[in-house]
Amino acid sequence: MTMNDMILAIQQAINEASVMTFWEAIAVMLALVYLILAMRTNIWCWSAAFISTAIYTVLFWNVSLLMESVLNIYYMGMAVYGYWLWLHVPPAQQTQQHHVSSHLKITSWSLKTHSIVIAVTSLVSVIVGYAMANYTSAAFPYIDAATTCFAVVTTYLVAKKVLENWLYWVVIDVVSIYLYFQKGLMLTSGLFILYVGMALAGYLMWRKKYQHNVVEQDKVSSQVISV
Repeated sequence: MTMNDMILAIQQAINEASVMTFWEAIAVMLALVYLILAMRTNIWCWSAAFISTAIYTVLFWNVSLLMESVLNIYYMGMAVYGYWLWLHVPPAQQTQQHHVSSHLKITSWSLKTHSIVIAVTSLVSVIVGYAMANYTSAAFPYIDAATTCFAVVTTYLVAKKVLENWLYWVVIDVVSIYLYFQKGLMLTSGLFILYVGMALAGYLMWRKKYQHNVVEQDKVSSQVISV
C-alpha cells in the first residue's frame, strides 16, 4: 500500500466516522426525548422511540453488534404496540386527565413473579449467547445476548406499565455502557451513563404515581363498601 492509499483510507475512515457520529447524535437526542416523556407517562414517547431505534438498527449492524441491531427492530415494533396499548385500554382502567398521556395505570409485580422472569430470561440469554459465540461473528456474544434478552422483556414491562421496569433498566444500562464503550460508540456510552440516573429517577416518579393510584383506589373501594 502506497502513502496515497493510506491517506485515502484514513480520510475514508474519518468520513465514515463523521457520518456515524451525526446519526448517532440524532439517535441519542431522540432516545433522551423518549425517556423523558416515558418518565412523565406521555404517550408521545413511543414516536421518539420508533425513530431513534430505526437509526440504531443500522448503526449497530454496521459495528457487528448483531443482537443489538435485532433488538432495535423489536423496539420499533414495541413502539407501535406501546402506543396502541397506552391509547386503547378497557374503560374500567381509564382515568380522567387534563393532558395528553396514557390512561393505562401503573402496576407492580410480586417478587416471586420477577424471580421467575429473571431466571427464565437468564437461561434464554445463555442459550442465545452460546449460539452466537459458535455460529455468528457477533462481538461479546454472551453480554450482547444478555442485554438483548433482558431488554426485550423489560420493554414489554414498559408497555404494560409495570413499575419495576426501571430497576431492570438500571442493570441493563450499566452493562451496556461497557459494551458500547468497547465498540467505540462514545456518545451512546455517555447516553447510557445518563440513562442510569434517569432510570432511577423514573422509578421514583412512577412509584409516586403508583402509590397515588393505590390510595385513590382504596378511597373508591371504601365508598363502594359504605354505599
